[in-house]
Amino acid sequence: MLTIYRLSVGQLQSNCYLAVDQKSNDCMIVDPGDDAEYIIKKITEIGAKPRLIVATHAHFDHVMAVFELKLTYKIPFYMHHRDEFLLKNARSSSLYFTGVDPLIDPPKIDMYFKNGSVIKQGENTFRIVWTPGHTPGSCTLYCQKEKLAFVGDLLFADSTKGRYDFSYSDEKLLDKSIRIIMKFPGDTTLYSGHGNKFLLKAVKKYFKTNFRIPRVSVLGDDPLRRSCSEAR
Repeated sequence: MLTIYRLSVGQLQSNCYLAVDQKSNDCMIVDPGDDAEYIIKKITEIGAKPRLIVATHAHFDHVMAVFELKLTYKIPFYMHHRDEFLLKNARSSSLYFTGVDPLIDPPKIDMYFKNGSVIKQGENTFRIVWTPGHTPGSCTLYCQKEKLAFVGDLLFADSTKGRYDFSYSDEKLLDKSIRIIMKFPGDTTLYSGHGNKFLLKAVKKYFKTNFRIPRVSVLGDDPLRRSCSEAR
């Protein structure tokens, strides 16, 4: 069994998740976007044992605490190689969108995600599903046994999908990725990069009948859009 802790971090209130195996207390840190001290404090409080860090994608609001957590726990960091350019630009992106320079260099990637590869987390296994569109290297981490998935900024509880208006985004790929996720069982709990968790079946009907209607999520990226507009 896994216990999932959701921590809201950074100016954009991104979700960082701690996936903790109840038997071993092994912990996978998902999308540590900021506030490393807060994340470390929570890990200490619950007595978890961090084993690895993963990023669903490399936007700055999902990776800015990786460097400090790697130094603190001496654990590896995993993500998809197609988002490496975003990781390298995370510091400048943070300065541009939030006005804050984190003064932290990009962390080293210890292992690259591959579509269909698996990650062992205690007694559980997460399958990596490449779900590009929001970014070229966006990935979903799916645990069939626990009926849950970390989907990053792919889609959200309000039945909207992530942004696709970046120069490197692709709406057609994003829609294709969402269709892949729609094949999961309806009782799968989805943990997105912003906002609350939700059951897949709660949004399945909406996407089936109105697939091209949802646009930018008010939960996911409006704060980023507002920051971008202000910066301009």
